[in-house]
Amino acid sequence: MMKEVDHFLNPIRIPIKDSIDLHTFSPGEIPSLLEEYLEECIKAGIYEVRIIHGKGMGYQRQRVHSFLEKSSLVQSFSLAPPTSGGWGATVAFLRRK
Repeated sequence: MMKEVDHFLNPIRIPIKDSIDLHTFSPGEIPSLLEEYLEECIKAGIYEVRIIHGKGMGYQRQRVHSFLEKSSLVQSFSLAPPTSGGWGATVAFLRRK
């Protein structure tokens, strides 16, 4: 019989994709989330990622861009092309190790 807490001890591993949608995360979670996500992308051989931050007032975009500017994992970044989210998403190119 499985104990109720067993699922906390064995977290489910979610496959890393080339995009992440930040809509479900609080602003305070974003820096550590992005750091971990980008590290996992590099480990998986993914060097171009799309970060979906939404259009809104631009606060989330500013937070994401501020993080990307400081990150040693990032080679460059820009707003996504219109077909990939336009100013509601950012494309980042990661450094190869």
